[in-house]
Amino acid sequence: MAVTLPEVVEELLSDMMAAVRENARIPDEHLLSLKFLFGSSAMQALDLVDRKSITLISSPSGRRVYQVLGSSGKTYTCLMSCHYCSCPAFAFSVLRKNESLLCKHLLAVYLSQITGTCQQLSISDKQLTNMLLTEEEQDQKGTE
Repeated sequence: MAVTLPEVVEELLSDMMAAVRENARIPDEHLLSLKFLFGSSAMQALDLVDRKSITLISSPSGRRVYQVLGSSGKTYTCLMSCHYCSCPAFAFSVLRKNESLLCKHLLAVYLSQITGTCQQLSISDKQLTNMLLTEEEQDQKGTE
């Protein structure tokens, strides 16, 4: 079962994609809508996009993982198929308190896809598995 965003968000992202295709920029009214829906996370996500902090990592099996270099200098892993991010803000604001739809890292991934600024890296399936396992081990050590 695919996880989807609320219809209003899907529509806004779709409109933004069409506008970028047509005019090579995101119109101000779309940026205002983005700020209305996501608050300060919208500006922070746009900053991450401007800094080209998003990388799509793909493997020959078709697995796709996004890594976002956060403003703190830490790299977070985002899985678009289930709208997941490894950052603490996602765990707290999105999952626990249900205050936000997405964290700034996930929003930055969507925006980088729209603007075509997502960097790309192809690695082997084994490398991808090792990368994800190493990250999980580091996360577990941080919570002990």
